[in-house]
Amino acid sequence: MIGIHILVFLTAFGVMEFMAWFTHKYVMHGFLWSLHKDHHHKNHDSWFERNDVFFIFYAVISMTFVLLWNLKIFQFGLAIGLGIFTYGLTYFLVHDIFIHQRFRLFRTATSMYGKALRRAHKIHHKHRGKKDGECFGMLLFPYKYYKQSK
Repeated sequence: MIGIHILVFLTAFGVMEFMAWFTHKYVMHGFLWSLHKDHHHKNHDSWFERNDVFFIFYAVISMTFVLLWNLKIFQFGLAIGLGIFTYGLTYFLVHDIFIHQRFRLFRTATSMYGKALRRAHKIHHKHRGKKDGECFGMLLFPYKYYKQSK
């Protein structure tokens, strides 16, 4: 039985990459651009960004699944909740710390993947407005960025 929970956890983590891409492309660069645009413009004095609201949204979804499991309403709630949480933690470590250096950690990218990841995100941020963006995912991005990172 534990194997199915591990599979559900890994599936939830994987689905979150799609959700991050979808939310970033159609919600953040769409009808909720007002919350995301300070992330692209950096014209604010606070360490916090309005964009951080999206972390709260997914944290609430994760906690809801864990609660459903705890109340014995949904047996896979813990696996899904932990999959969403783990993706959120990965997103924070990769996006906010590694890429944007909100904390001065992991400053040097030595692996081809790390260099390609930073390059793809830099290309995303070259577009200052909500239109004409590219590279909306976080962990997955077009292969051409690997080739450019050799």
